[in-house]
Amino acid sequence: MPPIHIALALLVAFIWGVNFTFIAWALDSFPPLMLTALRFFFTAVPLVFFLNPPKFNRTLFIYAIGTFVMQYSFVFTAMHLGASAGLTALLLQVQIFITVLLAYAMLGEKVNRMQIIGMVVGVLGLGVIALNLGGDMPLIGFICILIAAIGWSFGNIASKQVSAQSASKSIQQESRLSTVLPTNKNNKASALSALSLVAWGGLIACVVLTLASLIFESAAWQLVTFTQASIKSWLSLGFIVYVSTLIGFGLWSHLLAQNTASKVMPFALLVPVFGMATSVLLTGEIITWWKMLAMVLIISGLVLANVRIGLSRKIART
Repeated sequence: MPPIHIALALLVAFIWGVNFTFIAWALDSFPPLMLTALRFFFTAVPLVFFLNPPKFNRTLFIYAIGTFVMQYSFVFTAMHLGASAGLTALLLQVQIFITVLLAYAMLGEKVNRMQIIGMVVGVLGLGVIALNLGGDMPLIGFICILIAAIGWSFGNIASKQVSAQSASKSIQQESRLSTVLPTNKNNKASALSALSLVAWGGLIACVVLTLASLIFESAAWQLVTFTQASIKSWLSLGFIVYVSTLIGFGLWSHLLAQNTASKVMPFALLVPVFGMATSVLLTGEIITWWKMLAMVLIISGLVLANVRIGLSRKIART
């Protein structure tokens, strides 16, 4: 990966890590499905009026349902049921391994032996959490987060496919009107298609989530819910929408379109580090020995996965 892509991947990991604390604060005033619906309403509007939609097909629908509807409705529900921000951030990273395996099975992307070892070590860290359920991570919350991880994994694969298709189409259109170098056209098209994907995918998610919230949280759809919501919750919603969703997912989709999933996904393992640190500092979450062990194993998995990337570059230079 180019240095700029590495820096962007680290930035997204930080944003998504901090985001779990903001989710906890927003849930103080809004039920989980309503909060998720609000998130994607403000994500989509007004951007959908200015961005051309990607091709509406099964891939786009899978992206919206997997990445937005499944991931966030179940994550928000898990935290509403008692899962702590730090542990939620940590456990959700099982999606990394699922995504790499799906990329291998569905897209034919190669997975090196060192990456497999890294994934195994990371899964051991997730297993430590499973052996210490209760308190900060109830069983129902654990199950919800695993479902969220599966949804996000399918969404990642769909995101890569949709972004590549949209970028290719945009490049062909621009080539008739411009003499810009091909590399610049590719980067510009990829960035625009990534933002369009987030906005229009968010619109699909908003419709689905609003209907689900009206069915399961009908009592919450009253004016008093919005008028009595705290300023902290509204500001947290703003961070979730404009920083975590638009900036975070826009950059992430762009990175997946420009690089193989096996190179991008390991950086998401840093999300629980930032998530746990901010949860401890801002919400008072207690660090235990098994939480530290789980984090060490997961970060070790990230290091092992990146060792393979570094070795590949050295071999290529020789």
